[in-house]
Order: sequence, then C-alpha cells, then structure tokens
Amino acid sequence: MNIMLVSVTERTREIGIRMAIGARRRDILLQFLLEALIICTVGGLVGVLLGVGGAWLVSSMAEMAVVVTVWSILLSFAFSAAIGIFFGYYPARRAAMLKPVEALRYE
Repeated sequence: MNIMLVSVTERTREIGIRMAIGARRRDILLQFLLEALIICTVGGLVGVLLGVGGAWLVSSMAEMAVVVTVWSILLSFAFSAAIGIFFGYYPARRAAMLKPVEALRYE
C-alpha cells in the first residue's frame, strides 16, 4: 500500500492532467488498481518460482520427494491478486478523488 500511495503522490500532476483532458474518476481508479494488481502478480510469480526452486533444491539435498500441485500455484496467484486489489484500493480511490484543479497546482 505504501508504494502505491507514493506513486499517487508523485503522479498527482499527471492525474490532474488526465482528468482535465477527460479521464473519469473510474478510469483513474482502474489504472491504479491495475498497477497494484500487476505489481502483486509479478511478486507472486517471483515467489512461486523461488518457492518451487527452493523446494526442488532442498528435496535434492535431503533426498525427499516434493510435490507442487497446479492447485497450490493457482491459489498462490489468486492470493497475490487479492492482496493487490485489497491494498491497492485505498491509494487508487485517493487518486480518483483528486480534484483536477488541485492536482494541477500540486508541486
């Protein structure tokens, strides 16, 4: 959530310009929600790859069988996406509620 709040703060003028040329609040909200979703999905992908790689490495050292199911990978991505949407909503809403004139004045 902090990264998205910083992103909204740094891009306040950009948001104001987009709203001044016709972007709706819904467009701004969806943009920031999508960004949060992408960030979390990429994080989920890295986590799954590191987790599967780490499990494979440990199993080869300890001579154990490790089973990674498709269900567990899909659940990981779903959880990652849910976290992205949940924690991205407040910053996205904050960006969408900016008034164009105030956003353009922001330094």
